[in-house]
Amino acid sequence: MKRIFYLFGIVVSLASCEKMADFQEKEEGVVQNEVKTKRFTFTVKGDFSDGWKTKGYLQSEGKDMTDLWVLDYMGDEIVQQIHQGDNTAEDFGRPVMNLAYGSHHIYFVASRGSNPVLSTENKTITWEKLYDTFWKDYEVNVVSTSNGNRAVVLDRAVAKLRIVFTDTISENASTFFVTPGTWYYGINYATGEPTSAASEQAIIVNIPEQYLGTTGTNINIWGLSSATEWTTDISIDSRTASGEVIGAANLKDVPFKRNRITEMSGPLFNSGGEFGLSLNTEWDEPPLTGSW
Repeated sequence: MKRIFYLFGIVVSLASCEKMADFQEKEEGVVQNEVKTKRFTFTVKGDFSDGWKTKGYLQSEGKDMTDLWVLDYMGDEIVQQIHQGDNTAEDFGRPVMNLAYGSHHIYFVASRGSNPVLSTENKTITWEKLYDTFWKDYEVNVVSTSNGNRAVVLDRAVAKLRIVFTDTISENASTFFVTPGTWYYGINYATGEPTSAASEQAIIVNIPEQYLGTTGTNINIWGLSSATEWTTDISIDSRTASGEVIGAANLKDVPFKRNRITEMSGPLFNSGGEFGLSLNTEWDEPPLTGSW
């Protein structure tokens, strides 16, 4: 009888341990492949101060972001990634991840650039053509009591060149060619620094018919930028449908900085004109502007 009672005690003890393990799992998180995780829902926003607030939506200048990347790293190892490329989806801008207990760097990139290419080997995203783009390195230490609902505010990662033509756009004009000496088309998503520099690569802007014959027309060009000011030369010309150049200007040492507009204004079709630099306070700080 004594031996039987002893064995029964072992069975009871094991059953109690199983109940305790089940209780702890519900309290502390989900066990996946023997690693405890916690479900996180991120609501992604942009840091659009002074009229740029998105109020919870991934939108800037009245236009929606088209892509959102979320890359989860523990140390130097990428654990998981999400790419949301359908901005009409219900969950766009609200990615969900199960994060393992421990310290994470989660990198967010939101953009409406065209033809993006992700390289986790180089930790870069590059675009064929840039528009507004935002980035954030979000650090979180996941424990059993972590709040799983997080709002993440992204910061602008681009500079913008605004070119204002002070003379009348020729009726024969078809395109503008804007050629910076150096322009950046990629971002290191771990640091936020610009990558994929292109030299003397023309950015072509088609001229809508309704702008022909008008004065004060402007075009906008976006490029990845660091937070430290840098300069580059820029050439601008306008061409007919057959490729004939009918107006041109050359700009020297044009300055750029992340989250700042550099505005250049001047005549393109009247010879002898000069573009000048002036200020525009629309973004984070007064951008530089000028004339030629």
